[in-house]
Amino acid sequence: MKRTIAPLGLAVLIASIVLAQAARPDAGPAEIGKPAPDFELKDVYGKTFRLTEFKDKVVVLEWINQDCPVSRGKHDEKVMQDLYRKYAGRDVVWLAIDSTHYQKPEKNRIYAAQKGLAYPVLHDPDGKVGRAYGAKTTPHMFIIDKKGLLVYEGAIDDQGKTNYVDEALDAVLNGRPVRNAKTKPYGCSVKYK
Repeated sequence: MKRTIAPLGLAVLIASIVLAQAARPDAGPAEIGKPAPDFELKDVYGKTFRLTEFKDKVVVLEWINQDCPVSRGKHDEKVMQDLYRKYAGRDVVWLAIDSTHYQKPEKNRIYAAQKGLAYPVLHDPDGKVGRAYGAKTTPHMFIIDKKGLLVYEGAIDDQGKTNYVDEALDAVLNGRPVRNAKTKPYGCSVKYK
């Protein structure tokens, strides 16, 4: 006797698969105006961070790689540290994410101390979070508003006068739309496995 799946059962099965795929952190890439993919990563000290713990805060994600001269250069010039300090008291959380498959937490702990990074450096060695966001370069910047929506994705700046992340944070915190919501990131490619 052959078994068949009733139409309603088939619909429930398909819906379950679709929802499971959408809930995976690697289901991305993330899109402007849509909810930012949730994630759970450990920092250089082993503390677990989850995006949902920063509900009602603006979150900046900075993809880093200390071996990349562009990413390292932005730290040498204090671009990231100064911008972090400017917004630290305004309900803005800054998280660095390293998706470099070979990088070790101990090495990033030392790097963060040397460069004066006062914000967490999270490790994504399997690249699931990086792929969910579509992170391509180091640095690659993302801003998530207080509602959990992705409102900016791209470069830190235009390599000249305009700091896109500064402009976007100012707009978000003052209830204005982000003028340049998507820019082209530049730097070294993310070193995924």
